[in-house]
Order: sequence, then C-alpha cells, then structure tokens
Amino acid sequence: MSEKSERGSISTPAAIIVAAAIIAVAIIIAFRPATKTVVVNKDSSTNPTQGLAINMRPVTNADHIFGNPAASVKIVEYSDPSCPFCRIFSPNIEKIADTYGASGQVAWVYRSFPLDKPDANGNILHKNAGHESQALECASKVGGNDKYWIFLRRLYEVTPSVTGDTPNGLDQTQLPVIAKFAGVDVKTFNDCLDSGSMKSKVEADYTDGINIGVNGTPFSIFVLSKPAPDTLDQVLSNIIIQLHLPSGSLYLSDDRTKLAMSGAMPYETMKTIVDALLGK
Repeated sequence: MSEKSERGSISTPAAIIVAAAIIAVAIIIAFRPATKTVVVNKDSSTNPTQGLAINMRPVTNADHIFGNPAASVKIVEYSDPSCPFCRIFSPNIEKIADTYGASGQVAWVYRSFPLDKPDANGNILHKNAGHESQALECASKVGGNDKYWIFLRRLYEVTPSVTGDTPNGLDQTQLPVIAKFAGVDVKTFNDCLDSGSMKSKVEADYTDGINIGVNGTPFSIFVLSKPAPDTLDQVLSNIIIQLHLPSGSLYLSDDRTKLAMSGAMPYETMKTIVDALLGK
C-alpha cells in the first residue's frame, strides 16, 4: 500500500494488513518504468523483461541503517512519518530485518520522503511530515542510531491517521514526549528541531527519491551485493498475479542489482522476495 507521495509492533490484525496493502497498491498511482518487469499474457503466463537503471544515492554510513551495513540485501525504504500505510508497513519490514539480520544477510535503511509539498491545486497531504522527518534526524543527531529507531517506532505507535477528525495527524507537541520516551535529551532535541538544521538532510533524501521516480510512500529499493538470480523473475511474476498488483509495482534494474517495490507489502510477500534474492 502506498500513499501519494521500546521495540514494539503495531497491533493490527494480519488480515487487515494484507487487505490494506493490496488495496493501497491498487488505488495509489505509483511510479512505473517505461519497461515493466512482468508482462501478463492473455493465457495468464508471464514473461519477465528487463527494467530500467535505478540511479539512487548509494547507501553509506551516513544513512540510518538497522542491521549489518555490509548486508548482502539492503532494503532502502523511502517513507513518510505521517503516512498510515508506512505505519502498517513498518512492523513488516522490521520483522524482516530482525529475522535475517541476525545472520547479517539483510539490513533496513530508512530515508525520509515527506509528502508535505503542495500539489497542482495547492493541497498538501501531510503538512507536518517534513517537521516530523526533521524530528527523526534530531533524535539521531542527539541520541545516536539506536535512538533513531526507537523514536521511529514510537512515532508510528502514537500517530493517528490523517482523517477529518485528525486532519493534521500527530499533535506536534508530542514530539518532545516521544524524544523523552526514546531516551533522547529533550532540551538538546528541541534546540535541534527549532533550529531547522536537519531540513537540508531531509530534503536530500526527498530529492534522491524524486530522482529515482518515487512519488508515493512507502517505496522500497532492495539493493543487492550481486545480480539477482534468474529464479527471481518467476517469483515476482507469481506475486503480481496472486496479489493482483499492477506490474509496475515490482521491477528490476537493468543490471539486476536493484529491485524496486511500490507499496506496503505483507510480511509473507517480503519474505518470499528476500528468500528468492538469497537463493533459498
């Protein structure tokens, strides 16, 4: 599912997560390459084709990495802290990082893609998303990488969906409360957030996302240490058919070292993809 543009998981029933993920991918317009990964023929068979180059910024130690920085599969998520679909997706990708991270095979990388820019009609989807993304960066600057992830989990736990009753999502006065919960010095955190010093870092992530065609959240890139095995093509074809996804929801780069995924996929789908990438 995507939206255009202390460790704990969200207590959402698995069935709801799966249904929501399928619906969101179907109804949200996501970036699609000119050449798609899979073409579904009239006889329902599939023919994988090559994708496009995915010119994203390389993952470095300057990124927020959950797991082994040298992992053979890094899942780079472009995400919006106000996005309800990102909130649904977050426990799934964290579970993947926990499951495979123990052996150092998979790491999760989080990059901010706040949907706080006005559209052609001047409408803004998540007006506080940029501010919240800066808050995440301040939590990291003040408390370090571990505090960043605690802050992110807590942020998703307490943020209400953007609805008619809560049009602005999270009350921004709760950000220092979340910082305190995460064990971040509140005064230093507030000074950082008030200064706006993290805005340029958030904008750099956002620009990187725009450059590779991201226009909805969550949007993930699997970055591989070596080209994906040929067996992955059929796995992707099967997922697209089984979940009735638009074929552009999953596609490989030309060199097969990056796999783009649009939307909040269920955990089992994520696991199937990771197993295929690891040759399991």
